[in-house]
Amino acid sequence: MRYRTFGRLGWQVSELGFGAWAIGGDAWGKTDDTESIRTIHQALDSGINFIDTAQAYGNGHSERLIGKVLRERKSGDRIYVATKIPPAGKLWWTPRDYENIDEFFPPAYLRERVEFSLKNLGVDSIDVLQLHTWTVGFNQYDDWRETLERLRQEGKLLGFGISASEKYPEDVTPLVEQGKLDSVQVIYNLFEQRTARSVIEPCGRNRVAAIIRVPLDEGSLTGKFTENTAFPKGDFRRRYFGGNNLKATLRRVEQIRKWKEKRLPELSMVELALLFTLSHPDSSTVIVGMKNPRQLESNLKVSTMELLKSEILNELKQFEWTRDPWSEELE
Repeated sequence: MRYRTFGRLGWQVSELGFGAWAIGGDAWGKTDDTESIRTIHQALDSGINFIDTAQAYGNGHSERLIGKVLRERKSGDRIYVATKIPPAGKLWWTPRDYENIDEFFPPAYLRERVEFSLKNLGVDSIDVLQLHTWTVGFNQYDDWRETLERLRQEGKLLGFGISASEKYPEDVTPLVEQGKLDSVQVIYNLFEQRTARSVIEPCGRNRVAAIIRVPLDEGSLTGKFTENTAFPKGDFRRRYFGGNNLKATLRRVEQIRKWKEKRLPELSMVELALLFTLSHPDSSTVIVGMKNPRQLESNLKVSTMELLKSEILNELKQFEWTRDPWSEELE
């Protein structure tokens, strides 16, 4: 496993992180807690030392499973856990132009939710506390940051950041440039490449850790989906790939596959997708969802592989595809 510096906090974190949304059990179909715990242990044994979770993942269930694993590990293991606070009364989406931040992240609520995660994880301090959405209208306020700074001074957390929205990730960039964040979590993959310019590179210039999420586009970039793929009830991808979205996405994936077979036939689709995200020099860690040991083993292979050269990265720019599958039908 290779390690990278986590922004100004200076931690050495694994370039692959464990994405713990799926093990929450409420958005990716059926899960087995025993298998989830075994998979986390195997990930940590393999050298992964960064786990990303959230309070919204199973209403704390993902956090509690991670807490159980932490208690079972040796005391000398240094495992970094990042979690997220959802907006009050919401899941994690807010209108872009909404400005009343006190409705979503008031100081008392932030304190209450930090205690919620501390209890779930069974720790005295959270490594990275993230707000689970942001909108440009919030940039004018500072109370939220002052509250988190006080919590840091009290030893309740070590660092804090924001998980950028899918549609307008650049809304967090002014805070990055003003030095107000330790980390930003953002989507970056073979389709969603604009964030390299708008968010990730500013993070690099300002020593803010860039946590990369959705490197496989919710599974489409694995190359395993077909037009007959059906997602079970309760799986959020029924909406993400709903209507014509799956067919439209598969056409784009097939273009990538054909390019790969000509240029990099030795790589699997998963390996190409992960190597693309890892090859950005300002990427601090790439979090990948893993529900079982098979998925873990498939993902781990890339950490022994050479990163993609600039020539290849330039060719891959042709596959950039900015879209919003949540609110529009793709073509």
